[in-house]
Amino acid sequence: MLKLTHMKKDNHNQLWALRHSAEHVLMEAMLRLYGDKIIMAMGPATDDGFYFDFDVKGDFKISLENFAEIEAEMKKIIKEDLPITKEELSVKDAKKLFKDNPYKIEWLEEIEKRGDKPTVFWTGKEFVDLCAGPHAKSTGAIKAFKLLKLAGAYWHGDEKNKMLTRIYGTAFESQKELDDYLKMMAEAEKRDHRKLGKDLDLFVFADIIGKGLPMLTPRGTVIRKELEKFVLEEETRRGYQHVVTPHLAKVDLYKKSGHYPYYKDTMYPVMKVDEEELILRPMTCPHHFMLYKSRPHSYRELPVRIAEIASQFRYEKSGELSGLSRVRLFCLADAHIICAKDQAKQEIKNVLDLIDYMNKILGLKKGQDYCYRLSLGDRSDDNKKYYKDDEAWEKAETILREVLKEAKAPFFEAPGEAAFYGPKIDIQVKKVNGQEETAFTVQYDFVMPQRFDLAYINKEGKEEQPIVIHRSSIGCFERTMAFLIEHYAGAFPLWFSPVQIAVLSVAEKHAKHCEKLAQEFKDAGLRAEVWDENETVGNKIRKAVAQKIPYLIVIGDKELASEKLAVRLRGEKDTTEFEKDKFIAHAKKLVEERSGEL
Repeated sequence: MLKLTHMKKDNHNQLWALRHSAEHVLMEAMLRLYGDKIIMAMGPATDDGFYFDFDVKGDFKISLENFAEIEAEMKKIIKEDLPITKEELSVKDAKKLFKDNPYKIEWLEEIEKRGDKPTVFWTGKEFVDLCAGPHAKSTGAIKAFKLLKLAGAYWHGDEKNKMLTRIYGTAFESQKELDDYLKMMAEAEKRDHRKLGKDLDLFVFADIIGKGLPMLTPRGTVIRKELEKFVLEEETRRGYQHVVTPHLAKVDLYKKSGHYPYYKDTMYPVMKVDEEELILRPMTCPHHFMLYKSRPHSYRELPVRIAEIASQFRYEKSGELSGLSRVRLFCLADAHIICAKDQAKQEIKNVLDLIDYMNKILGLKKGQDYCYRLSLGDRSDDNKKYYKDDEAWEKAETILREVLKEAKAPFFEAPGEAAFYGPKIDIQVKKVNGQEETAFTVQYDFVMPQRFDLAYINKEGKEEQPIVIHRSSIGCFERTMAFLIEHYAGAFPLWFSPVQIAVLSVAEKHAKHCEKLAQEFKDAGLRAEVWDENETVGNKIRKAVAQKIPYLIVIGDKELASEKLAVRLRGEKDTTEFEKDKFIAHAKKLVEERSGEL
C-alpha cells in the first residue's frame, strides 16, 4: 500500500486545475472529431483524474479503438497552447450560447433557481463550456495525460434518466508521475476484489435476487465469520454488551431521531403493515437508545456500551454499486457508548485504541494503510444541515482534536464533513488504486440524547443527560472484506484463510490416507480439504497455489512411509519437514494468536 499523504492545498488546486483543463481538452477534441454525432453533457476533475459524459446521436458509438485518435487530437490542442479564459454571463446569454444543448440548459435552470450567475471557460476562441473552474492558464500546461476506460453513466447518476457514455482519463504534472500511477492501476486491477472474489470463490451476485445484494459462498462465509468472531471476542473483553434488535422499525422512530428528513432519499420505501408504517433500518442507533430507555440507569453503570453486529439497508444508486465495497444490504460492527460528559474523552481514547488494535491484527499499519480525518461542522450552514448549538459543537470538536493529538494519531481536518448531530473522526483507508475512502467513523453526539430524552441518575440523585459516542470497530464487514481481499491480493493470514491446509493425493491409492490426515487437522480445529481428483499432482499443486492456500501437503508412496509431513508453505517452492504433532501445534498457535505469519 502507498503511504497516506495529503497534498498541500496549493498543490492540490494546481493538479485539480490541470485535470479540469485536460477534461476540457478532451471535450474539444471530441467535438473536433465527432461534433455532429455527440452532445456534450458534463465532466469534472476528480481526485484521481477526470471524466467526461456525452450523449451519442443515432447509431454512432465510441469504443476503446477511438482512444488513439482522440488522444492524438488532444495532443494537437495541447501543442497549440490555447489560452483558457473565464467569462461571466447572464443566464439569458448563457442559454443563447448553449441553446442546442439540453444538458447545459438544465444546468443553467438550476443556476437560475439558486440566483447565481453562470461562468463559462473558453479554450482559444472555438470551444466553450459551462464551468466553475479552476483551470490552468493554457492548454500547454498539460504535460502528461492518458485516457483510461469507457463506461455507461446515467445522467445525474439516476437510473431513471438516459444512459450516457463516459470517458475516464487522468493527467499529471510529469510523465514519471503518470507512469507511476499507471503501474499502480495495473497492480490494482490484479488485486480487484471483484475479480479475486470470483477466482477464489468468495461471493456471487444473482440478478433475480437483486443489485447490490451479495451472497457469500462457503469460503467467503469463513472470512466473514472469523471477522465476526474477532469483533465479538475483543469487544466483549473491552466491556461491550452485545444485543440483537429488529431489522426494521416504524418510520416514527427515524422521524424522532431526525434521520428521516436527512437520509430519506437513501432509505428504502415505507411499507404499510396493518395500521403501521415500517421501514428497513439504515442505522441501529435509535434501536439502541430505546433499549437504554427500557429501564432507569444510575451514574454507577456508566458508560453503557451497547454493541451489535447489525444488518442495515441503504438505497445506493445502481451506478454506484461495486462488488462488496458498495452494497445495498450491509452488516456493521456497530456500537453506541452512552456516558457522562466527563467520561467522553476517555471513552473516545478507548475507541481509538480498539480500532488501532483491531487494524494491527488485520495487518494494517497506522499512517500507511489508514489515518484519521477530523470531520467538523459548518457554523455558517444556517441550521440547514447541522444542529444549531455553537457551544456544544465547539466543545465536541475540541475533545476530538485533543484525543487525536494526545494519541499522536495521524490526522487532518475537514470542515463541513460532520454528521448533522455532531463532529466525528473518520477512519480513512488507502486502497490499492491510490484512492482514499472512509471505512467507518467515531461520532460525538450531543443531539440524540435530547431527542430521545436519554437520562441517568447522577450522584445527587437527579436526572442528568448523557452524551452518545457512535462507533464501529472494523466498519461494515462487506467493505472490510473487499479491502482485505485487495490488500492481501487474496493471500490471507492463516487465521481467516477459508482453507488453511490442502492435502493432495498423488494417486487414488493415497486418497484414504489423505482423508485420515485431513480429519486429524479438522479435529484440531484447522480447516483442511482433500484434493483427490483424477488428475496429475502437478496440476493439483498449480490449482492450490492459485487458490493461495497457506499450507500444501502432498501424499504419495514416500509420504505414506514417513512419520513426518512435507509441508509447502504459501509463496515457497520447496517443502519444510514437520513432525505431525508439532505442525498441528504450530498452526493452532498461529490461528489462536491471529498471527500474520505462516
